[in-house]
Formats: sequence, C-alpha cells, structure tokens
Amino acid sequence: MHSRPADSLADSPLALEASDLLRSCVHCGFCLPACPTYRITGSELDSPRGRIYLIKEMLEHGGATATARTHLDRCLTCRACETACPSGVQYGRLADLGRELIERESPSSRDPGTRFVRLALAKVATRRELVTLLVRIGQAIRPALPGALKSMVPAKARDRTATRDVLAWPTARHARRMAVLEGCVQPGLAPQINAAAARVLDHLGVSLVAARDVGCCGAMEHHLGRTDAALDQVCRNVEASARLLDGGCEAIVSTASGCGTFAKDYGHVLRHADAAIAGAAARVGAATRDLCEVIDPAALEDAVAAVSKTRNATREPVRVAWQAPCSLQHGQRSSTAGKVEALLRAAGCELVATRDPTLCCGSAGTYSILQPELARELRARKLDSLLGDQPAAIATANIGCLEHLRQASVVPVRHWIEIVDSILFP
Repeated sequence: MHSRPADSLADSPLALEASDLLRSCVHCGFCLPACPTYRITGSELDSPRGRIYLIKEMLEHGGATATARTHLDRCLTCRACETACPSGVQYGRLADLGRELIERESPSSRDPGTRFVRLALAKVATRRELVTLLVRIGQAIRPALPGALKSMVPAKARDRTATRDVLAWPTARHARRMAVLEGCVQPGLAPQINAAAARVLDHLGVSLVAARDVGCCGAMEHHLGRTDAALDQVCRNVEASARLLDGGCEAIVSTASGCGTFAKDYGHVLRHADAAIAGAAARVGAATRDLCEVIDPAALEDAVAAVSKTRNATREPVRVAWQAPCSLQHGQRSSTAGKVEALLRAAGCELVATRDPTLCCGSAGTYSILQPELARELRARKLDSLLGDQPAAIATANIGCLEHLRQASVVPVRHWIEIVDSILFP
C-alpha cells in the first residue's frame, strides 16, 4: 500500500514513518477474523485493514475525519492482527501514529466531555501516588458505594487472607538483584503482586528491589496520542533505569505485561533522541524482562517439591484458567510464549482448557473506560471462554486485564505470581 502525504505533512517524520509502515500491507484480509472489534461489529472500518485505509486517507489529506477518529478510537491495540499478518505489518505502531496525527491535526475535533475524560486519564491515572490515594479513599467508603461503583474498587489486600501478610517484602540479601517496575495503578489496586514476586524470587536466590524512581511507563499517554508527554516520561524512566543497571541490577522486571511491552520498546521510542539517551534507551529496553522470563520452571518445581517435603504435605492441584494478556501474547510474543503456563504447571497447577485464547478481554488500558460497551461485550465473551471447564481461579499477567475481568468473574482473578506465591507460602 502506497501513500503520498499531503503537502502540509510532506516533511513530517510522523508521515514518513507511517508511509513506510503502510507499504507492508498487501490488503490480504488475514487480519479481519483476528480483530476483536471486527468480530463484534462486522464493519470493515473496525478491522485493521479498514483502519489502515483511514490512516492512509488522513496522511493524504492532512487531517482527521470523524469517521477515522471513531474507528481508531475503537481499536484496542491488542495487536492480534500482527500475529495473524503474513506480511509483518507493524499495525500497533501505525495505529499510534494515526492517533498522534489526530491529536496534532484535529485536537478540537472531539466533544468537550470526551476531551475532559481523556485529559483526566492522562493526568490522573499516570500518577502512582494520586491513584493510590483515590483507591484508598474508595476502599474506606466501599461499603457505602452503589453496586456498580463498588465492584470497581478492590478489597484491601490485607483483608484477603487471615493467615499471612500478603504485603510482606523480604529484605534484599542476595548477590543477584533485579529491579521491579511499580507501575501507576498496580500499587493502589494490587500492591500484593510485586510483594508476591519479591517473595518467590527471594526463595529462588534473587533479591527484588522496587524501582521507585521509575514512574509511569508512558504507554497510556502514547496510546492516547499525547506523544510529546509520553516521550518526556520515557526519558526520565530511561535515566532512572540506567542508574539501577549501573548500580548492579541485572534486569528491569515488569509484573504488568502492558508496561513491560512498552518499556521493551524504549529503544525504538527514543531512536531519534540524541546519541546518549538513545543508547541508554536501547540498553534499558534490552534489559527489561517480563516476570515469567526471569524464573526457571525447573528451579520453581524443585522449590515447590522441597517445600512440600518439608511440610510433609500434599495438596490438590489448583485448577487454573490462564488468560494470556494481548500485550504478552501479541506484544512480547516469542520471548514469553508458553512461559507462564510452564511456571504454573511447575508450581503444581492444573491448567484447564479454554476456548478462543487469543481473544482480547476488552481492558486494553483506558479502553474499558473510553469504550465501555465494546469492552463489556468482549469481557463477557472472554469469561465465557475461560470458565467453560470450571476453574477455581483465573490467572493473568496484567493489572488492567485482572481488574477488568475481576469485576464480572464468578471465580477469583489473580496475577499468576500470586498463585505461585500462595503455593510456596500457604
């Protein structure tokens, strides 16, 4: 597919990159059945191929139409189309460029209410301390909240078990050290996830330290088309992460696959920066690992066996339905494929059969807030596919998926490391 950018965009790096990415598309249509929104609406414009045509049209006319904005807004950026595409179209990057073009060329084209919500998400949801404060206020008044709002506020982590402190974090004591990204919403919604990761890694001989100086990964603002703000945040994160690596941390670990996917791409995101920061970004991106990449299944299996022998106890395998976040199976792809499943089995879990494993759950960062109807329909379909074999719990690897599914699931939805942690430390 070829395009000739409008005169107003002729020298724009954005238009040049988008035009280059467009050339990979051969109109084959393999992406259509892989696209969650196309499967719901049946509209070609709600498919990757249709959106690619809309982006091409924007480039050639130098502005965004209401139609282009509507259908790009409906895109989950799940990147299932990339997995299905035989031509290697980098659709995720192309969609982000399309959104950036909308925000640059037609910033006032949205209604005031939508602009306010998008700005609020960018300004509030990316600030760790503010999100945590708001969640704690919600938890304090949770009993008085109406049903729909109450379901959006998780119970306090300390209230989830009477036998142990799920927020206990082991003191750093090992020669091997890794830093874990804290994220924006996860410390408020589920602080027990990183604590569980720290306990499991400590048991396996690795000390996990919190990367407190690393803020929001930048993905949220990037996907909202606020590219300049995202790049500023990425630069700050790269500098803070490089200091951690210089200080002896062997990896930057992410327990939220969405954040990890974007952080792994820092080298590309800052490729046009000055040489020093571009080099540091490539180094940080290369050092970023999803949690499943830093745990050896054989070592975990041995650890679980040793714990069971010490306690002279056996337990029935936990029946788990594994929900692979799109950011893990389509964003990180080959580097993480099958690794969480291997770790859950090593811990003694029984993985139940699921249908349609590539279907997006509908969370997709801010998507469940900005496109609630489509998000709820996708969630219903995903839960139907996950619960068919009657699991005791659903395991996932991304805080957005976890919270979105939790609000409608009849069984607990947990990060997979929480399940492993509960087996090692019952």
